[in-house]
Amino acid sequence: MAQLTTQAGASLDTHQLPQTIEPRNPGMDLDMDRVMHARANRSAIERRAKTLPGRRSVKKDYQAAWLARAISCIDLTTLAGDDTAGRVLRLCAKAKQPVRADLLETLGLEGLTTGAVCVYHDMIPHALKALDGTGIPVAVVSTGFPAGLSPFHLRIAEIEESVKAGAEEIDIVISRRLVLNGDWQGLYDEMKTMRAACGDAHVKAILATGELETLQNVARASLVCMMAGADFIKTSTGKESVNATLPVSLVMMRAIREYYEETGFRVGYKPAGGISKAKDSINYLALVKEELGDRWLRPDLFRFGASSLLGDIERQLEHHVTGAYSASWRHAAG
Repeated sequence: MAQLTTQAGASLDTHQLPQTIEPRNPGMDLDMDRVMHARANRSAIERRAKTLPGRRSVKKDYQAAWLARAISCIDLTTLAGDDTAGRVLRLCAKAKQPVRADLLETLGLEGLTTGAVCVYHDMIPHALKALDGTGIPVAVVSTGFPAGLSPFHLRIAEIEESVKAGAEEIDIVISRRLVLNGDWQGLYDEMKTMRAACGDAHVKAILATGELETLQNVARASLVCMMAGADFIKTSTGKESVNATLPVSLVMMRAIREYYEETGFRVGYKPAGGISKAKDSINYLALVKEELGDRWLRPDLFRFGASSLLGDIERQLEHHVTGAYSASWRHAAG
């Protein structure tokens, strides 16, 4: 597995997280012609997504390499009402040492970490202290997560407080009603204001795709959020009845590719919610490779929003090394 390259920028639009090498997406004027031109052929999209698992099967050393890549792209997450400082400290310890040291040594992957740790605002100080000096960024959910229905000025203030507390990534939720009502100017203005409030912190726009009704809405919302300056677009809060799926991912990735071809700026992608099996992570990585290319297979441009995925990946890596499966409780994340 290749070492992650590090580079820091100097200005608002080039400021980078420790592992990034891309200039930030500065956004652009809202182009309503392009937004309304966006379409999504559901039957073709679902057919394409259905064939992926059968076409992209990797085994042995190749499978281990893909799973290690998946680990490096995980936003290891705890977003429970009963979160405590102790739970967050354990999660951060797992982020720093996601797989048993002996297994990593055998695989030649010493130093492997997750992409970030994602928590609620109150847990930022504990996560920052635990991750100090590691280069692992702290991400925080914001803007009235998960519904995003608190007063707008409070949502902006919440972003500003999290940035002030030291969060390097802000996962915001859009107002779904703007999409459902076709208010693309309203969505653009909302996203642009949130991007400005994030300052140097990278912003991930959560579309809550399970609540947007159609794939066409997903495509249009993706484009509008990128035009407004989103650094990442993300499928779900993880709290909806339907979260990340391959068809939705295909739509969002093609919107990202279209935006890159038009502007030259790469926007990241984050599927979240319901991804708990190692084989599923490989399917998503394979889709990224086919639709966006190898450059997106790095934590500055791709993340999994997950809490239980890491445990299953660790079990698969242990099986690869030892030939035996261990109980899942031996690989708890916290």
